[in-house]
Parts: sequence; structure tokens; C-alpha cells
Amino acid sequence: MNNSSSNIFLTGMMGSGKSYWGKVISEMIHYKFVDMDDLLIQQEGKTINEIFSEKGEQYFRDKETEILIQSFNWKDNFVMATGGGLPCFNNNMKQLNEQGITIWINEPVVVLYERLLKEKSHRPLLKDLSEDGIKEFIQIKLTERTPYYNQAKYIVSGKDITPEFIHQIIINH
Repeated sequence: MNNSSSNIFLTGMMGSGKSYWGKVISEMIHYKFVDMDDLLIQQEGKTINEIFSEKGEQYFRDKETEILIQSFNWKDNFVMATGGGLPCFNNNMKQLNEQGITIWINEPVVVLYERLLKEKSHRPLLKDLSEDGIKEFIQIKLTERTPYYNQAKYIVSGKDITPEFIHQIIINH
């Protein structure tokens, strides 16, 4: 079994840069990078949109939790980009904090909106929304999710993720 306490879990809203920063950080510290959405797609053989539309959000959330729990037994240390909602369901945030280093990539609504507007067709929760609807969705979800994200051990904006910051996190743990 690995030293799970040094695994890094990136949390935050969709569009916050979890996958981007996960790859950067994993290269910095020579850990494996895993993306929760990619793991779900592999296991289900369907896109995220298909899983949502065919099986519903509860199934999706339970599947995320199942994969998360499996990851706690992996041999190699890793950096994981979690799904945006993962920390908010099934007591997952508590488990993330017990099993590793949690970082909330906290980006402002305007940044999330600009990024997500370009990606809306790939986002099951956004694909049917207008531009105003997307902004409202982001504000509502961020308000709902902040109490969970706030439980992360570190809260940082993407612009503040530096090699020094990551090095300090690793040293502290």
C-alpha cells in the first residue's frame, strides 16, 4: 500500500483548472496524474454526458465515490483532479482529507464563466443553459459547494500555484 497521506487531491468548480494543474503538479513532483472524469469514462465506457443522461446524477456521484475509494489502495502516489461535485457527496471531502493533501483551486466566478462558456457542450450540467443561465449556475453551485471546498487543507487560486507552493505542501506533509 502507498503512503496515501502524500496523495494530492485537487478540488474546485468545473473550469477551475484541476486537470491542467494536476498535470503540472504531477510532473513537478514525479507522481502519477489521474483525472476522475477520465477514470469514470474508462470504467463506464461512456462519456460523462452519456452517464448523466442515461443513468442520472446520483448514479454518477456514487460511481465517483466508488472510484475514489478504490484509489486509496493504489500502490503509486498520485495527483487527482476530482470532479467538481465529488467533495459534496457521500462524505467524500472528509475521506479526501483523511487520505491525502486537499487543495481547493478557488477561481472567481468571472474566470469560471469565461472558461466554461467555451466548453459548455462538454459539460452535462451546462449544455442546455443560456449564457446568463451558465453564470447563474456557477454562482449557485459555488455557493452550495463552498462549505465543502472550504474544508480543503489548502485554498489557492491557479495563479498562486508555483513550484515553491507545491514544494512547501509536500514538506508540510
